[in-house]
Amino acid sequence: MMNDDLSNALRKLKFFYLADHLEEFLGACIKKHLPPATMIDLIVKNELEDKTKRFTDARLKAARLGTYKPHVEFDWAWPKKISRSQIEQLFSMSFLETRENIVFVSTAGLGKTMLSKNLAHKAALMGTSSLFVEAAEMLAELGSQETHRGFKLKLMKYTKPTLLVLDEVGYLSYTAKSADILFQVINQRYEKSSTIVTTNKAFKDWGTMFPGAGCVTAMIDRLTHHAEIVLIEGESYRKWESENKSKVKAKENMNHGAKNSPNKAN
Repeated sequence: MMNDDLSNALRKLKFFYLADHLEEFLGACIKKHLPPATMIDLIVKNELEDKTKRFTDARLKAARLGTYKPHVEFDWAWPKKISRSQIEQLFSMSFLETRENIVFVSTAGLGKTMLSKNLAHKAALMGTSSLFVEAAEMLAELGSQETHRGFKLKLMKYTKPTLLVLDEVGYLSYTAKSADILFQVINQRYEKSSTIVTTNKAFKDWGTMFPGAGCVTAMIDRLTHHAEIVLIEGESYRKWESENKSKVKAKENMNHGAKNSPNKAN
């Protein structure tokens, strides 16, 4: 076989790494006078590493995590109340094995979304399917389905992942229909897979999010039956960071203006 034909054949066999690096690989084997057994061993090793990377990249893409800071940059000294040991234990990822849920409760700007994304990222690196979505986006998508079949198909998008992160539950008010949809998602995942929820409201206030909905109590019951509740209290770090940047910029502008201003005559 010519190299182009061999490369195409390798792709059909899903030996993508070898197909992409064929000439380089053959050149190295010839240069080093590698025996056939060593060549085969290298092929297997390279293909396994490449497949692992491809699958990991695919899981990370499917997780839809967007941009976020790594949790090693989390400022533990900023919140007035937080359990560092509790959160660090979550990163052991044992909650996935026991199919437990996690509920982060705090006001805006204290890192609950950042921590949730980092947990979903680590799950994906471990080989677990993950999905991050804002609660409003999910409810709007499911609520727009016009047929029962269409709804069921879309529902699978949120019930199938091993880890689902529902972000910002509580920042908007929803209809009773939305409450029923959220209940179906949580109920179908109940004791089957893990769900992370971030919210700015205590559970006693969830009724205000879904006025007139009769399923709120049952929803909370299933969500919290096997769950780790993480409470974070304090002022918004994002707000402080934004205000601090504005102050620094204003100071820089003042200094720049002072340097460029003409000297007064004596």
